[in-house]
Amino acid sequence: MIISLVGYMGCGKSHISKILSEKINFKLIDLDKEISRRNKLTISEIFEKKGEISFRKLEREALEEILASEENVVLSLGGGTPVYYNNMEIINHSSKSIFLRASIGTLSERLSKQKEKRPLIANISDENLPEFIAKHLFERNEFYSKAQFNINTDSREPEDIVQEIIEKLYL
Repeated sequence: MIISLVGYMGCGKSHISKILSEKINFKLIDLDKEISRRNKLTISEIFEKKGEISFRKLEREALEEILASEENVVLSLGGGTPVYYNNMEIINHSSKSIFLRASIGTLSERLSKQKEKRPLIANISDENLPEFIAKHLFERNEFYSKAQFNINTDSREPEDIVQEIIEKLYL
């Protein structure tokens, strides 16, 4: 079984996927880290040197290969992954998809502390961050909401979120 976690940056995909994979003894794959490893470049460097279109092609190739795997995997996807090509369709077809939903307030609070690690928001002021997130989420929610399961992460402990995922998937 493959469990795919989708959602906006800052919603907790990396953190939750790590705890979930350990708890159910599944292999953990972070799609962005896998793309970096395969290309021997950071995601920022790929965007810088090859552009976003090239990155999205590399992302799609890695995604297809992972989803074709027979292994038990918890797959943490990039925030933009579900938006491109028909990625959300193949994610739903080949895995159990879970949308980790967080409010704009929660995302703004978390992301304002991580800007240096997030090229997309590095140059956005804290005061403009909520508006940026709101616009971006509006565009992406159409894709995220196609996930088979929807879990709110606001004001919740990671262990509770993981437990809810396990219960929803009857693991």
